[in-house]
Amino acid sequence: MDPNVLKTHPAFGQIHVSDCIDGMAELPAGCIDLAFADPPFNIGYTYDVYDDSLESDEYIQWSESWIRGVHRVLADDGAFWLAIGDEYAAELKVLAQQIGFQCRSWVIWYYTFGVHCKYKFTRSHAHLFHFVKDEKHFKFNADDPSVRVPSARQLVYNDRRANSKGRMPDDTWILRPQDLPYGFTADEDIWYFPRVAGTFKERAGFHGCQMPEQLLGRIIRACSDPGDKVLDPFSGSATTVAVAKKLGREFISFEMSEEYVSLGTERLEQIRVGDPLTGAADPLRSAPATNGKKNESKAEKLAREEEERQRWATQQVGPQLEFQFETMRAMTDGELINAFREIHDGHSVDRVLLDPVLSDRLESACRRISEREPASSRRQRLIELRASGALTAEGIHTERPTTIPTTTLERFSYAAELAWAILVQRYPEHSLDDIFTDPKLLEEFDREALLHAADADPLTLRWCATQLRSWATTAREHQPGADEPEPSTPKFSAAKNWTTTSGPTSKSGSAKGGLYQVLAQDGSVLFVGETSDFTVRFGDHLASESAARFWRNEAGGQPKIRTASIQDATGPERRLAMCQWLQENPAASRNLVSLWSTDIPLGASTPS
Repeated sequence: MDPNVLKTHPAFGQIHVSDCIDGMAELPAGCIDLAFADPPFNIGYTYDVYDDSLESDEYIQWSESWIRGVHRVLADDGAFWLAIGDEYAAELKVLAQQIGFQCRSWVIWYYTFGVHCKYKFTRSHAHLFHFVKDEKHFKFNADDPSVRVPSARQLVYNDRRANSKGRMPDDTWILRPQDLPYGFTADEDIWYFPRVAGTFKERAGFHGCQMPEQLLGRIIRACSDPGDKVLDPFSGSATTVAVAKKLGREFISFEMSEEYVSLGTERLEQIRVGDPLTGAADPLRSAPATNGKKNESKAEKLAREEEERQRWATQQVGPQLEFQFETMRAMTDGELINAFREIHDGHSVDRVLLDPVLSDRLESACRRISEREPASSRRQRLIELRASGALTAEGIHTERPTTIPTTTLERFSYAAELAWAILVQRYPEHSLDDIFTDPKLLEEFDREALLHAADADPLTLRWCATQLRSWATTAREHQPGADEPEPSTPKFSAAKNWTTTSGPTSKSGSAKGGLYQVLAQDGSVLFVGETSDFTVRFGDHLASESAARFWRNEAGGQPKIRTASIQDATGPERRLAMCQWLQENPAASRNLVSLWSTDIPLGASTPS
């Protein structure tokens, strides 16, 4: 399938009033990166339109039809997740495999508020199947921090030798998590999230069978990237597409009930990309144990639960874990300042937050004091403490410079700008400071930047972004002196196919620099850059197949290039010329045009 088809496909970004089989038939083959289906379980539940009491053979035949539809529209490296109850779990697993899917994981979702049964054990789980088309080639974000879990070396011993990225989850089964609330985690093959009961604030309010957002968030993060296409054949309460939108994915869903479509659309309109997921991310917070005391005060309840945690820790693993339960509180400003004092090694707050090694040390020091406060909150507080002068008042000196050569920053600044522009497009409400204080957004930035500059390291690329902010401020605020000639408008060459050798050279064969435009097949400008050496820059741009594929996808085919030589110009002079051109031509789709030509979308602080 042409990957550019979906850029203008009108079906995405909405819930359609349609049978999913008919709706999927209208989609191009291979256009979906992740499908999540929570079909009617055929147990007689009353829905608005769908008859959930088909004969067994009819239900299997109907299931085969829509699963074949999912298989057709799913990309070759895509993922298909199926949620189903006991009655048809085995049958639909076999059916999906016959259609061509491979089963990668069979997860049990254990939930509270199970359906009460009079003559058998209460239902308190559902089955989640993870299917792929090709078991040797599929998307699974194993390095995503939200997918990995801490190793025992990290969690129990706080050992710095542990892999900071954690490990992949184990296969662990616990029968009664309510009796062992601190020995059961969300990261095993049994996932413990509460079903969205009628009393929960999370409930959308119009659909009787609703998935929790945190469960869907785990699946969407693990099996797709921001910008990927997510399909839900059975929209229902619209939770799948709501989570997809919050996490920056494109989405499409089908629903036969006009009322559900209307209510689901209203729900989507109230959501913005980057909004937090509702519900407890940590399932241990979802269904706390109770000892039956109905008249406890809040303070008594907290004290009792703390005592139970301590007692359980001592009984199960001994006193060495008691420290872990003393960390279930937010850090004070003084504790945060002391944690920074312990690890900063003379470096500034900016350097600590942007340097992966120093950042890990800060998180380790903070986690010894408090596990409760999110890392993004601590990092933001540290910036505020720096701005208020609290660090200086505590005698903390941060004069040690960050020495990354200007030539290196200028070489890789284009990759930082591309990554930054992509994240601004996904999360328009987030500034660069927001990105750099949120570890998950920072990981996204790294992935996008490293796609375009594989030879660079994360610290360099992050530092490039802060320098871009400073350079843009200087270029935009430049006022020519009385004797300074007015800069001439760059004269670009005719467009030609973009290769690593497309840049001009001087007659002597020495390097030439200036401005360049990357063009789509239709002639539209995708990106404008400046460089001291066209040959080096184009070699960096197209160094990897993934980067070259990115530009082919953006261009709708072979990208074109136009160059404008600016002989013997310095970096500031080239950036000034680029700023002037972008002010007159603010249409480059992959630039941070507002950074260079209008208002900087964040505070213009200079990195230190």
